[in-house]
Amino acid sequence: MGNTFVNILASSLATSIALSLFDEGAVVIAAVVMTAIILIFGEVLPKTLAIARTDHTALAVAYPVRLFVTLLSPVLSAVQFIVWRILRLFGLKQTPGEPVLTAQEEIRGAIDLHHQEGGVEREHRDMLGGILDLAELHLGDVMVHRKNMEVLDGGAPAEDIVARVLSSSHTRFPIWRDDPENIVGVLHAKDLLRTLMKHQGNLQGIDIMSLASVPWFVPDTTNLEEQLRAFRDRHEHFALVVDEYGVLQGLVTLEDILEEIFGDIAEELDRHIPDGIRPQADGSYNVDGWTPVRDLNRELEWNLPDEVATTIAGLVIHEARVIPEVGQVFSFFGFKLEILRRQRNQIMALRITPPRPEPVDRTG
Repeated sequence: MGNTFVNILASSLATSIALSLFDEGAVVIAAVVMTAIILIFGEVLPKTLAIARTDHTALAVAYPVRLFVTLLSPVLSAVQFIVWRILRLFGLKQTPGEPVLTAQEEIRGAIDLHHQEGGVEREHRDMLGGILDLAELHLGDVMVHRKNMEVLDGGAPAEDIVARVLSSSHTRFPIWRDDPENIVGVLHAKDLLRTLMKHQGNLQGIDIMSLASVPWFVPDTTNLEEQLRAFRDRHEHFALVVDEYGVLQGLVTLEDILEEIFGDIAEELDRHIPDGIRPQADGSYNVDGWTPVRDLNRELEWNLPDEVATTIAGLVIHEARVIPEVGQVFSFFGFKLEILRRQRNQIMALRITPPRPEPVDRTG
């Protein structure tokens, strides 16, 4: 309000002075002179000074700004009232107390802007964005689905269980009884190896179930921020995810949550490209159906929507509204998706061709 008032007042005074000094072209002269003065001394110079001396400028103007805000608040309230009355004529209704942007959206917008300008690297942008996403994502978005879980049969011979553990890259294994979804314990490879050392490798008399810890079940509606806090409070790294009916959905680890911040945490023998994403010579990618959409966006800098489905197979089914057949080709969001392999009703693999960059017009 002050900026508008001062600019109009200065322009009016300059026009009045110009009319008294010049007979012809007074208005044009006043407009040119005041544009230069306002642009340099009213806009660029003070803002540049404020950016260069942020603390000093903020402390100098804090109390005057607070005073003017207090004095002019009735006027500004009246202006807002008039504005919303006019907008209601066009069908736009006011939502009291609802900010235009949330704090997370403002921070994310600032990060994206600085990334586009080159001030923030892609890796740092993804890390900061991952932190902001923790409160919005739920365990169902990052968990390992029960079909991909590596579980142990509690009734199997000890020799078979030891062989499975030693041949796996995992350290924790859910143990089931009677039904693969009836998890009764979690075996840690360290506890098993400690027991084997104690018995000098003799498997006789080793009760596998006695080495298992009590499983920890968490609802799939828990967001990642809450689960990260729970992991820290319980000093745990592993939890089993169930739905509202108590049915096993999958498992989540501390590493799964940290990867949402830091990206894929590769093991010693892992490749740079995550499992499930295989680049092709023609620029397309062969992708496993269970690959999360968020992983594709982060790794390949795509912009596929991840609100309606967690995996790329789920996104295809959601958009196609059918379970596609092998060989079918779809075009969604500028991407070409071809179904390569299907097992029963599950999409196992597909080829994704990203949109080609638009050619640069060099003709001027």
